[in-house]
Amino acid sequence: MELTESMVGDAVTRLRRAHGQLAGVISMIEAGEDCVKVLTQLAAVSKALDRAGFKIVASGLKHCQDAEARGERAPMKLEELERLFLSLA
Repeated sequence: MELTESMVGDAVTRLRRAHGQLAGVISMIEAGEDCVKVLTQLAAVSKALDRAGFKIVASGLKHCQDAEARGERAPMKLEELERLFLSLA
């Protein structure tokens, strides 16, 4: 299934935010920042990545359900989406 901007707009925003946070974490490590501060920021990056992934899976699920509701063949089977979801969990 190809991703469109309308499907993943929010996920892209989250990934851009995570990208900036990760750059900040790298800078903190290079500057010798406190371990607690680094790990706190790293946890935030991890959560942002997880949420972006969940958003993409949720959008894919909605896209497939909408296709089926229109009488079209869904681009992915629900089992495939479930497997992708579980790979993030």
